[in-house]
Amino acid sequence: MTAHKHLKERIRARMARTGESYTTARRHVLNALPPAEYQLTGGVHPDTHAIAGVLANRGLLDPHSGRPLTEAMVLGVGGGLGAGYILWEFKAHDLRTLVFGFRNSWQYPDRWALKTCARLGVPAGLHETGSPRRAGQELSAAVGQGVPVIAWADQQALGYRHLPAWLEGYGGHPVTIYGIDERAGVALVDDRNRAPLTVPLDALAAARARVGSYRHRLVALDAPAAELDADGLRKAVRDGLAEQVEHLGRRSDSFSLPAFRKWARLLSSTGNAKAWPKVFADRVSLFDACLSVYENLEPTAGSGGGNLRGLYAQFLEEAAGLLAAPPLAEAAGAYREAATRWHQVAEVALPADREPFAEARRLTDRLQAQVERGDAGREQAAATAARLWALRDRWRPRFPGDDGVDALLAGLAAAVGAACGAEEAALTALAGALPF
Repeated sequence: MTAHKHLKERIRARMARTGESYTTARRHVLNALPPAEYQLTGGVHPDTHAIAGVLANRGLLDPHSGRPLTEAMVLGVGGGLGAGYILWEFKAHDLRTLVFGFRNSWQYPDRWALKTCARLGVPAGLHETGSPRRAGQELSAAVGQGVPVIAWADQQALGYRHLPAWLEGYGGHPVTIYGIDERAGVALVDDRNRAPLTVPLDALAAARARVGSYRHRLVALDAPAAELDADGLRKAVRDGLAEQVEHLGRRSDSFSLPAFRKWARLLSSTGNAKAWPKVFADRVSLFDACLSVYENLEPTAGSGGGNLRGLYAQFLEEAAGLLAAPPLAEAAGAYREAATRWHQVAEVALPADREPFAEARRLTDRLQAQVERGDAGREQAAATAARLWALRDRWRPRFPGDDGVDALLAGLAAAVGAACGAEEAALTALAGALPF
């Protein structure tokens, strides 16, 4: 992607008009780009895409390639991968669903974003307030000057994924706000969509205010002020590599690789209150849980970006060239194997050759693709979401094929165990490939 085709011409024209230096003129030009020039590129993971998308649109280039930083590079510089598993139980709605941590510092997205920007030398301002009025003013002040901002918001309240009303307040991921049309009463949103997507301003305000842990949070990146040279990027990559090896090599079963081993045990054991044979003894919401596994693991499904192992392999290949370290490219193969193993877990949880599992897969994938079409896909996304939630409601009270639950749990335990083995092998390969 060419970042702003006529950017240099505009900068030079301003220099000639004002007498400013190239750096000063560049900052003024990039701080006044109209929303129509914002480039929607699509993406994989909400956190990594938000940073990569904003940096690309604000003119920060990879000094090694001369192109915008890839989402894979942002993932790697930010410390790479993470590990985590939580089973949530919402008794009011007979719902059990899963949260997986596949990105470094997944439980602290704001800290991760600031750390990643700091490594890239990009000034980043974090804004939080308890005042809805001030929150709206901060958003308008930044976006009105042509500065896209990253905002955390409740997904149900945003509306375009058409979640049921009872999921209000269950949370959401960061999205980028790059334009405000006061006359139409809408904001322009980048949530990995490839075509324009608008959200009513009142819905955006409600979504930003709904979740207490990140109410009204904004991050603004001053990319035009950044000076990323090849040596600086190499250091950022080395720091990210070192952090991943150190972090995932810990023995904690909450935030490092043992977390996945713990999940494998919970799938078959009965000695823990959160063991699946106990939690799902009544079969209620087991279908939801299986669909949740699929949504979390597959990059084409849901809204979380998948298990990220394939994206990290891409980073290692880029890092191999940047650092002149071929062993990193070999380690990338080990992470592609880990991605394949996680794909197999998703296949066991939601088999493509059995109904209603296959229909759940089709609807989940279709919904994500329609959301990526922005406003043009909104009506179709609403219809698909209605069918998907009707299917979930139908099978929440009982599991299709009750007689096969024991075999399902055993198959999941075996598949997760294989994925854990691949993860551990990949980490060992990476540790041995570090060029420092």
